[in-house]
Amino acid sequence: GPSGVKMTGPYSWVPPVYWLLDTDQYGGAYGFFTEGGPGQAPMTLESFSQTVPQEDMWPINQDWDFHCGNTLGAFGSLDDFTIPLYARYGNATSADDYLQKSQVAAYEGHRAFFEGYSRNKYTATGAIQWMLNNPFPEMIWHLYDYYLNPGGSYFGTKKACEPVHILYSYNDGSIWVVNSMYIPTKAPMTASVELFNFDLTVLLNKTFTVETLPADSSTSFLTLPEISNLSQTYFLRLRLIGDTSGFISENFYWLSTVEDVLMWDNTTYISTPCSQYSDLTMLQTLPPVQIENFLANRGDKSVTYMISNPTNTLAFFIRLRVTEGLNGADILPVFWEDNYFTLLPGESRVVSAEFVVEVIEPTLIVEVFNNISGGQKKP
Repeated sequence: GPSGVKMTGPYSWVPPVYWLLDTDQYGGAYGFFTEGGPGQAPMTLESFSQTVPQEDMWPINQDWDFHCGNTLGAFGSLDDFTIPLYARYGNATSADDYLQKSQVAAYEGHRAFFEGYSRNKYTATGAIQWMLNNPFPEMIWHLYDYYLNPGGSYFGTKKACEPVHILYSYNDGSIWVVNSMYIPTKAPMTASVELFNFDLTVLLNKTFTVETLPADSSTSFLTLPEISNLSQTYFLRLRLIGDTSGFISENFYWLSTVEDVLMWDNTTYISTPCSQYSDLTMLQTLPPVQIENFLANRGDKSVTYMISNPTNTLAFFIRLRVTEGLNGADILPVFWEDNYFTLLPGESRVVSAEFVVEVIEPTLIVEVFNNISGGQKKP
């Protein structure tokens, strides 16, 4: 309305392109969105294991539904999330597989939500994520769960909200750089755009210079060209590097030649359904990888690790956890510099974490999509 404020929903999953395709009707990236978002954010496996008995963890059942919204209401199950999850990422075969794919989908969805509103400033004047966390272990509406455990929704949001951030627009393939600081950037930066087929064949490798960015701004720099012979699932990596400060922003996307097609006429405050979903099921065929790690630095309440991918395979969606000893519980809350990141063959990454308690015996747990949901035959 005239106030520029809206409370239209969605409160449930929508595809990443939703936020930029809807320009004047529903919850897309325009105006001030008083509450809403991509909805479901299933717990990680270790959180879910604390919540329901082992024998009730799979298949999906009423115990799962109990940890959604009101079981008699519109949000009483994960159905509105599971249908697109399976269509886009493949059917799950276990709780571990389902929850791993869920973190990927939640990361993808929440990143797109915040990137859309950030890119469109100030046609879009703001958005409030529904919600920050839950007072009860739930599968929906949080960036970190009841146990203070951050999953895909948290780190997708964290990535999108970098102070200086390079991003991809799902609606038109344009590449933008957002400066969310209230001062202009001062030193020149180099941006790189790399497009890979599923087999990691390089299809595009382009760099450009970002001389300066105005304060509190979003700037479009280029649009990806039409490229033939794309694999059904392909990858895009964007990086922004300072001449003296190193990496400022790095953003990795998994994309499909099959588009999500929204059924706008069927929109409700809950969601907008799709008549067709992107097909990202090739991710299930990623072969297992062995990730190497090295404890580079340790403080009383912090750790820094070097994470390396020595293989000739993409290591997709690497997740780091720290437990107190080999069989101990996760140390929570935890503030990771970054998480759920991807390494190309031969690449390494230094990542730090901080805790609010002193850690006696920090033990790193490394989880990779390849080793949980990958390794399957081509569907």
